[in-house]
Amino acid sequence: MSERDYFKTNPELDLVLDREVDVPPALVWRVLTMPEHVVRWLTPAPWQTVSCEIDLQPGGRFHFVMRSPEGQEFPNTCCYLEIVENEKLVWTSALAPGYRPVGGDVGLPFTAMITLEPSGNGARYVARAIHADPAVTKRHADMGFHDGWGKSLDQLVAVAKSL
Repeated sequence: MSERDYFKTNPELDLVLDREVDVPPALVWRVLTMPEHVVRWLTPAPWQTVSCEIDLQPGGRFHFVMRSPEGQEFPNTCCYLEIVENEKLVWTSALAPGYRPVGGDVGLPFTAMITLEPSGNGARYVARAIHADPAVTKRHADMGFHDGWGKSLDQLVAVAKSL
């Protein structure tokens, strides 16, 4: 079953970054899934990702800590939902590892879906932030989703090219 068969983008609930990059899918995948690379690109500068732990399996833990330019740290723990090597990576902040529902304030609950397709000598990179209601979608957009995720993708590409 293809993604098109079960996922339909809803512009009221989903934010999408769709770009062509000049890095092949396998290299993008490597930089997406290895903690030593993720800390170099995940958070748009001048923010930093100061730590990252990955248990790359469905139900596995994706944990990272972002640091603001002022030094404030923001830990994030997510759960991987779907992993198709070199093609698709899905995680959510609404579940803890082991698919355990998150209680209390999740902050910004969303599911991230990254898909990769070969395109020329590079890849088509599509990142979706999937939300439960329009208010959360708007809050994420107002936080700078397109600028921030776009800048992070530029950083990912730079890291990939440095390998």
